[in-house]
Amino acid sequence: MAKKKTFEQSMSRLEEIVAALEKGDAPLEESLALFQEGTRLISACGKALDQAQQQLKLLVQGENGPELEDFDGEEA
Repeated sequence: MAKKKTFEQSMSRLEEIVAALEKGDAPLEESLALFQEGTRLISACGKALDQAQQQLKLLVQGENGPELEDFDGEEA
């Protein structure tokens, strides 16, 4: 069974794929395979980022002292 790639490994591979596709000298079948792999990596990275965002909590000062709030990526 193949070992699951880390987020960083997936992003690195995605960068390699983009560079290869931008170069434009790969045969059509290879380009299509790279595109499909890239699409899968984008999906996997998006899911990983969504999961990380759900786990983040932002400590804010509430009426009764510090409170934990869900982190939405926007500044308070």
